[in-house]
Amino acid sequence: MEQKGFSRRSFIRNFSSFAAACIVCGDTAGQAQQTLHVPWSSGTEPPHNKAPAHATDCHHHIYDSRFPVDPSAKLRPGNATVSDYRLLQGRLGTTRNVIVQPSTYGIDNRCLLDALRQFGRATTRGIAVVNTTVSDAELKELGAAGVCGIRFNLVQTGATTVEMIEPLAKRVALMGWHVQVNATADQILANEAIWNRLPVPVVFDHMGHVSVSAAPAFRLIGKILQKGKCWVKLSGAYMDSSVGPPTYSDRSAVAAAYIKEAPERLVWGSDWPHPTTDDKPDDALLFNLLGQWCHEENVRTRILVHNPAHLYGFS
Repeated sequence: MEQKGFSRRSFIRNFSSFAAACIVCGDTAGQAQQTLHVPWSSGTEPPHNKAPAHATDCHHHIYDSRFPVDPSAKLRPGNATVSDYRLLQGRLGTTRNVIVQPSTYGIDNRCLLDALRQFGRATTRGIAVVNTTVSDAELKELGAAGVCGIRFNLVQTGATTVEMIEPLAKRVALMGWHVQVNATADQILANEAIWNRLPVPVVFDHMGHVSVSAAPAFRLIGKILQKGKCWVKLSGAYMDSSVGPPTYSDRSAVAAAYIKEAPERLVWGSDWPHPTTDDKPDDALLFNLLGQWCHEENVRTRILVHNPAHLYGFS
């Protein structure tokens, strides 16, 4: 009896793995499996808008309990693994991805490096978190694994500070990397001089946390975009919205304004597994929003495919 039970469990595990693989590979025999639940995401249906070939999710995280949490971390989600994320890729139809080191692990990038190895260099890049103690050898190791930028999280503070941005930017400029910043609108305004002095591009997370397109921070980011010195991630529509789903109309107005301002400097990201909220959004709905923000298919393809290829070095 135990042998039968074991065989049955093995069959279930193998079948689940096969179904997930069918989704990711686009196997028509696995299309019905697109309604499978994806951890850390509400809803089960695929998006209405079909993702173009090589569509890229430019902002997501990986969490794995095999790696220690930074003692000062405020956000401590459960496991959100590479295999979990592949289910999301199957649901959305994206095939390239950018893993962002979360504040949970501080400057310990081992979880990021492990995930990069699992995904492979052909389709995946990483954004690491380091401080001024990082050695040149460590930076080279990160670059060899697929890292192409460093992140400064000024919202979930602890691992990095504003004072570290310029000295570290000068070091990674030699490697062709960029700087990514998660900052409030007020913090972006307060540090205008830094963004203009940086020797590398700066990428603002989550639309710069701007809630209305008339905000001073939006005007500042718009000026930096026009100079060709920054990029903006169209991500986190649910974060700063007072309206909420399904329209997120306040944040949608900001996204549409960015697209009108500089479509060549924008990328899209899911922010899965949405660590800042307990009320997990519907990732298909978030993906569909891009079609509402921008009606031109060629511009959406630019945001999902061509811009990420340029910024992250995909072939």
